Amino acid sequence: MAYLGTPAATKEIINKYGFAFQKKFGQNFLIDSNILENIVSAAGITKDDFVLEIGPGIGTMTQYLCEAAKQVVAVEIDKMLIPILKDTLSEYDNVEVINEDVLKVDIKSLAEEKNGGKPIKVVANLPYYITTPIIMGLFESKVPIDSITIMVQKEVADRMQTGPGSKDYGALSLAVQYYADAKVVLNVSANCFMPRPNVDSAVIKLTRHTQQVVSVADEGLMFRIIRASFNQRRKTLVNGLKNSSELDFTKEQIADAIKAIGKDENIRGEKLTLEEFAMLSNALMGK
Repeated sequence: MAYLGTPAATKEIINKYGFAFQKKFGQNFLIDSNILENIVSAAGITKDDFVLEIGPGIGTMTQYLCEAAKQVVAVEIDKMLIPILKDTLSEYDNVEVINEDVLKVDIKSLAEEKNGGKPIKVVANLPYYITTPIIMGLFESKVPIDSITIMVQKEVADRMQTGPGSKDYGALSLAVQYYADAKVVLNVSANCFMPRPNVDSAVIKLTRHTQQVVSVADEGLMFRIIRASFNQRRKTLVNGLKNSSELDFTKEQIADAIKAIGKDENIRGEKLTLEEFAMLSNALMGK
């Protein structure tokens, strides 16, 4: 079986099966073998690893993952791709394809069953609209994860690794940094895909923290505060938190908590670091 990571091989498979790209699934297949090799290398896949691939498409990256990993489970939402994957992955006996929406898959049970509960590695080429729910779902569900190496829109990758004061800084930046160390490992031109998307992409590796990086008494409260502070970016932090339907603090309580962490009460949320949001959350709880 020839590798699929070229324009000719991809066209051949698409024509063979009369496959039609589905806009609703954000399908763009990689057609550059160098990029594919670099992603697998950046993900640090070895023969000891169990890999979860989200969105295998026609199996382009799956082939590389099968050669590098102990076992691969690929979750594909589009049922039209299942017969194609059966064909393109027929030479590999260490892969299983699940036709399902990954947000509905019990990944924790999967890791338990397939990898004895040991940390898994996740590799994905994600469409823009689903990036945040998938990443947050993986982290929040307490799935044992070593790292997530994903191809996303370049601006989303920038947002994940940026700090306070940047226009890209927001709830996603803080959530990702709470759970993992985020590092862009590769920028990928739109020309490396079929069909060609309108924007460039980047591969970002999220390596799970082995220990909590901030001390917070109530994780849920901290994230509600973070969301509220970025929902109305133009407002001061006090007003953003007071106006949130998710929070139940008086203006005085909020102002006092902000002062207690050594900040001016007219500060905006985008100026606070993750550690300061944790401190603010603890202050509001009286911790």
